[in-house]
Amino acid sequence: MPVGLPGIVAEQVVEFLARQHEIEEALLRSLVGQHGQARLHGLHRQPQERHGIERGGEAGGGQIGQGDERTHAELRHVRHERRDAGELPAHADEFVARRGWFDDADFASMVGAVNLVPGPNSTELAMHIGQRRAGGRGLAVAGAAFIVPAVAIVAIVAWLYETHDTNPAVVDVRWGVLPVIVAIVAQATWALGRSTLRRATPVVIALVSAGALLVGMNELVVLVASGMLSIAVSQRPASAGFTSLFATWFASLAVATDATLRRVFLVFLEIGSVLYGSGYVLVAFLEGRVVDHLRWLTTEQVLDAVAVGQITPGPVFSTATFIGWQVAGVWGAVVATVGIFAPSFAFVAFLGRIVNWLKRHPRGTAFLDGVTASSLGLMAGALVRLADAAFVDAVTVVIACVSAVLLVTKRASTTLLVAAGVALGALRLVTG
Repeated sequence: MPVGLPGIVAEQVVEFLARQHEIEEALLRSLVGQHGQARLHGLHRQPQERHGIERGGEAGGGQIGQGDERTHAELRHVRHERRDAGELPAHADEFVARRGWFDDADFASMVGAVNLVPGPNSTELAMHIGQRRAGGRGLAVAGAAFIVPAVAIVAIVAWLYETHDTNPAVVDVRWGVLPVIVAIVAQATWALGRSTLRRATPVVIALVSAGALLVGMNELVVLVASGMLSIAVSQRPASAGFTSLFATWFASLAVATDATLRRVFLVFLEIGSVLYGSGYVLVAFLEGRVVDHLRWLTTEQVLDAVAVGQITPGPVFSTATFIGWQVAGVWGAVVATVGIFAPSFAFVAFLGRIVNWLKRHPRGTAFLDGVTASSLGLMAGALVRLADAAFVDAVTVVIACVSAVLLVTKRASTTLLVAAGVALGALRLVTG
């Protein structure tokens, strides 16, 4: 039995878990101190509250609870609700508690600011920290330092996967892992939906977006249309030029389906520029664009890519490296990685102007509310397709259900659950 892919997965899981536990416990101790009640203000708010308060740069001005126990609960809720939030404690521990580069209010304000732009929030926060410390050069260095190690690890796994993709060992490992990934995406969709879809309009937008994805509509079109609908409902007419810009951009990207390096770059540049909400919205974009429209990969391969992004350290967007490698080899991995992360560098570079613009234009807030709701709908639509690919027998359904229960009731580590899926797949291989 080849040990390449399972071996490196197991090694990375053990190393990552040890480091993650150390960081999170240190942050819990540092956050719950003399000013424990106020230190997490701004880390977890409804989208409307984020746009209205943190946009003004006044995060940290209130309290989130009545005691240290509530602070613990808020941190754990943020940490489990979305993958990027699981990396925010690492930033806070390093730059607030250890180095003292920022105080708690500054850190919370930066978290609120990066939540207002598309892209991976943990990566953009690292860039923003570098920018605050050393300007443009600090932004570039911090972004590269945060992205490159994760991308390197994913590239190694992508190379091993390309070599052993059809090997029975990998096929059996996939059998155990894919239902777990379905459960993780389902739990993330449910958690984000509960905290975001609190009014009739976002609920309708989310449902329509899910249906649109299932009937084959392009994700970018769905997102933009949802934003415009949200503006219309708020009785603030949208700018025709704004709509035309996105329509023209989409048309230019939708002409060809061949997997040239230029095409791979443009596809992931588009995704990095508009993906808003949880990192798991990436699943919907990959399913719709890479599988249905371009037919570069299968649904099973996209699930494998998500699994690799889930169990390796760093941002989930490193999944693009894996996809690019499978589509166009090593240079495909390079251009896909550059494409999906490049917009984040631009967004952070102009973050101050973006935040000020949103503060002056209520239509921007309404548009973001619509896009957030639509993102959840896209996640739900993609989940239906992923489940169809992952549930190949009754046992895989049971694996997904058990994983979902553990995520909801025990807040189980997603990394541990994926590792358990790998173990079940290996057991299936051994027992025949």
